[in-house]
Amino acid sequence: MSALAAQSLIHSEAQAIDDCWNRIGIYGDKSCPLLPQHIHCRNCDTYAAAATRLLDRYSFEQQSQELYAPQAHEQKVATCSLVIFRLSEEWLGLPTRCLDEVAPMQTIHSLPHQRSRALRGVANVRGTLVPCLSLVELLGLDPATPGASSQRVMPRMLIVAAHGGAVVLPVDEVDGIHNIAEGDINAASLSGEHVSAKYTRGVLQWKTRSLRLLDEEQLLSAITWSLT
Repeated sequence: MSALAAQSLIHSEAQAIDDCWNRIGIYGDKSCPLLPQHIHCRNCDTYAAAATRLLDRYSFEQQSQELYAPQAHEQKVATCSLVIFRLSEEWLGLPTRCLDEVAPMQTIHSLPHQRSRALRGVANVRGTLVPCLSLVELLGLDPATPGASSQRVMPRMLIVAAHGGAVVLPVDEVDGIHNIAEGDINAASLSGEHVSAKYTRGVLQWKTRSLRLLDEEQLLSAITWSLT
């Protein structure tokens, strides 16, 4: 019997109980012809039988919950929330716990005498100047070829909570925020071209794509180092 069928049976059983004590008994208008004989409804066989059925219903409901609760628990799959985005022709995933916001692309203002190759300048985020870093430079990727993508896409800025404060990371495209099973993430491994990839936890197949999982702590440390 399914959980839905069990709940339906419990509901039907509850409706079948005649609570005559509330209508014509001690809690009603006291018109029951048996009331003078029993003095109180609790002394009546009808009341006792209804109480027994009520207890049986609660017992059945408890058994139903115990029977189906483990199955519901087993269906829960632990997931990790990732923001999935593209740089050049590569798709990457970063845990959203370090993500503050996905924002439209803003003008990046270059800074004189920049000491870091990854530092592109600063961007205005809600009235505050925030350092802007190149993920392509940090990860050692090949720069995007102009017009390489046949689809119309809109570049975005990932505003990340780094160790020293917010940092802007421009990306070529954002697919969205997705929950990926932790089992798949833990099973992700490095192979081939990704063996020596920087700040990479692993690679897994996601939909029809090869998704590179970034190591959050390593990347944030690299960002901090690039700004010092």
